[in-house]
Amino acid sequence: MPCAVANPITPPPPPSRFITPRGFPDSPSGGYAPGIVKCPSDKSMIRQASSISSNEKDWVTERHTVTDKALTDFLNRAAMVDFDVASFMHGYSPSIGLAFSGGGYRAMLNGAGVLKAFDSRTDGTTRPNHMGGLLQSATYIAGLSGGSWMLGSVMVNNFTTVQALQDSKELWDLRDSILAPEGTLKVFDTADYYKELHDEVTSKENAGWDVSVTDYWARALARQFLEDNGAPAVTYSSIAKTDAFTNFEMPFPIIVADGRHPGELIISTNATVFEFNPLEMGSFDPTLYAFTTLEYIGTNVTNGVPNNADRCTRGFDNAGFLMGTSSSLFNVALLKLTTSGLTGILRQFAEDVLRGLSADDADIASYSPNPFYKVNPQINPSADDEVLTLVDGGLDGQNIPLNPLIQPVRNLDVVFAVDSSADTSNWPNGTSLVATYARSLSPMQNNTKFPAIPDWNTFVNLGLNTRPTFFGCNASNITHSSSFTKDTVLPPLIVYIPNHPYTYMSNTSTTTMEYTREERDSMIWNGYNVATMGNGTVEQNWPACAACAIVRRGEEKRGRTQTEQCNWCFAKYCWDGTRNDTMPSGPVQYTLLIAQKSAGTRVVQSGEILFPATAAAAAAMVLGLMM
Repeated sequence: MPCAVANPITPPPPPSRFITPRGFPDSPSGGYAPGIVKCPSDKSMIRQASSISSNEKDWVTERHTVTDKALTDFLNRAAMVDFDVASFMHGYSPSIGLAFSGGGYRAMLNGAGVLKAFDSRTDGTTRPNHMGGLLQSATYIAGLSGGSWMLGSVMVNNFTTVQALQDSKELWDLRDSILAPEGTLKVFDTADYYKELHDEVTSKENAGWDVSVTDYWARALARQFLEDNGAPAVTYSSIAKTDAFTNFEMPFPIIVADGRHPGELIISTNATVFEFNPLEMGSFDPTLYAFTTLEYIGTNVTNGVPNNADRCTRGFDNAGFLMGTSSSLFNVALLKLTTSGLTGILRQFAEDVLRGLSADDADIASYSPNPFYKVNPQINPSADDEVLTLVDGGLDGQNIPLNPLIQPVRNLDVVFAVDSSADTSNWPNGTSLVATYARSLSPMQNNTKFPAIPDWNTFVNLGLNTRPTFFGCNASNITHSSSFTKDTVLPPLIVYIPNHPYTYMSNTSTTTMEYTREERDSMIWNGYNVATMGNGTVEQNWPACAACAIVRRGEEKRGRTQTEQCNWCFAKYCWDGTRNDTMPSGPVQYTLLIAQKSAGTRVVQSGEILFPATAAAAAAMVLGLMM
């Protein structure tokens, strides 16, 4: 059974780290502007979404040669009782997904702490009561909005470590807001910064491509997350050329955004969910059901065929632009520079830079030409639009990027869903899972199964938002069948991991744009403790129980009985269908689970929980969950 509990208060001393060379500067222009190249020999860049691409399938097969060994090591370390790891892994390769929610820097930092805990490269993470190796065991990883900032920082920088990003002198320095990185008193330095942004974005516009507020937001973001002054020429598709990707050392990274027409109100049951991965961009949803080659988006195409075989675009899929698209909700903050916060010459400069960018539909990112022009016109509402407009991936209420990971064609066994949403007093209350479950009952989900999820009140009343909870523990309850084989495709078990105060009050506002190094590191360390349940201080059986969740689908497919230990874990962590939808009588107060020795940390007091009383209020709550 579990060994001695590690100290959850003091982080292990960080090793000396460096950030290895990041994704490649693939834009032919050498800068932020895309460039023109000869088109590839394949006539069409479009495929239907009835499967994953052949390239992804081949990559995943090779990735499993790495994850099988890593998962075997993880399961052997997890203090499982009476479980034969070698027998389970023989002839079976479980697929694990990691999903990181949106929520601004709060989500980025909490997610970073969780990822750090899952990473066997972090010192101490392979000791008893820790979770190191889960990252190395994962096949897929997805992020949206603030979660995409963390994912992009790690993956585009050639699968670096969170510790390396913390140690970096160039990246993840959050002491000054990216809206005024030199401070509003350093007027001319900040003016130079905005001029750099303006020059980069203008270069794209002058080269013939539409720009939007998202371009400015993305170039500002990239300076915090990507080396070489925001890596203006580095593309997301260039991840596929990095050593970590070609050697199958990293999970397959996915960024999520939503499709939205100007002026349209989107919710989980009507939004088209788009994904970006290093190979493709597209959607499994019945309102598109197609993918295109990411490297060549920005090309003038008709039904996926270039209009001119000698003029294809490369460099449009700028890594920062994709991260900015997934977090475009923050565009409004950039536009507000012209009305508040700046004075004198700096305000005038901001007005000059942003002049002509409308506040109407400010959250939209412009993908022009539309990569899916004339594609599937019978189902695609944007088929006749010359511009594809995308927005923040959490604006449909699905603030955890589960959609790409629950697709049957990817056949995942389990998804660890990290929720850093701001549903109530800047803590999560399951709203995102509720939205995804509601979508699973609608035609938009295209018959993709998802486990039943209780209402917000039940989450709070049963404390499901304060600790890890398993959903979909028995696949037969979802499929309404128990006749499985090794090759049966089952919906993944969901391991819900909500942000919660272990060592730090990590419920900072989504709009908080500045963190001292101490605050940043305290947020990350709290996320580490969220992932490990305080390194066993709160629950020393947690690694074994997480392991039981990982192996569950493999057991079901092969008719294997759970061990007594896993039965105990499932009785403790599985939602058993109990509901308590009574409105809580008053505000829920959260306190630190573990004493915090660090002095001078910012403590955000918890307030009253807001519960929507009407459908309209519920919709407003969902749409505002990240604010």
